Amino acid sequence: MSNGGNIVGVLLAGGQARRMGGGDKCLRLLGGRPILDQIIERTRPQVYQLVLNANGNHARFKEFKLPVIADSIKGFAGPLAGVLAGLDWAASCGHDYTWVATFATDAPFVPVDLVQRMRDGIVAENADMACASSNGRRHPVFGLWPVILRDDLRQAMTQEKIRKVDMWTARHRLAIAEFPVDTIDPFFNANRPEDLERAEAWVKG
Repeated sequence: MSNGGNIVGVLLAGGQARRMGGGDKCLRLLGGRPILDQIIERTRPQVYQLVLNANGNHARFKEFKLPVIADSIKGFAGPLAGVLAGLDWAASCGHDYTWVATFATDAPFVPVDLVQRMRDGIVAENADMACASSNGRRHPVFGLWPVILRDDLRQAMTQEKIRKVDMWTARHRLAIAEFPVDTIDPFFNANRPEDLERAEAWVKG
C-alpha cells in the first residue's frame, strides 16, 4: 500500500440525527466551534482529499469548502450508503484513488493516526479492509475501504438489501485497528444532547 496520496477521506454526515432532535449533528457547537470543523482539522492531514457525504441541501456546508456528495442509495440507507458514495466518487473523480477512509462526523476526538493504523493493519494481516476498535467494541463506520470493491458493495446493497456494515465486512478479510481508551474514548460520539454536554465538559477540561 502506497502513501496517503491514494486515499480519499469521506466524512459521513448523511444521517437524520433523530436522537439529537434532527438536523446535522456535525454542525452543533463544541467549544464554540462546529464539531465538523474539529473533525476536519483532525482528519485532513491523514488523507489526500476530504469530501463530505451529506443529503439534502448542500448549501448548509458551504463554509467548509469541501466537495459534497449525496447517497446514491435513496431513503437514508445508513453509513454503508455513504461508503458506497465515497467509493463511487473516488473512482470517478479523475484521481488515482485506490482507498477510501470513512469517518463519522459526530466523533470530535477521532485519532489523528487512525488512517495510518488501519493501513498498517491491512498490510500486516494481508486484509481487504480495516475498521477501528476501542474498549473491545468495533466502530465499523471508521474504516478503510478498497475502491476495487465498490461494485461488490453496490450489489450487496441493491440486490441483497444489506444495510449493516458488519454484514458486508464479514464477507471479506477485515483488519481491526485497536485504540486504547484513556480519559476519553477516541471514538466517543455525540448522539444525544447529554453526550454533547459531556464532550463540552471534556473540552473545557
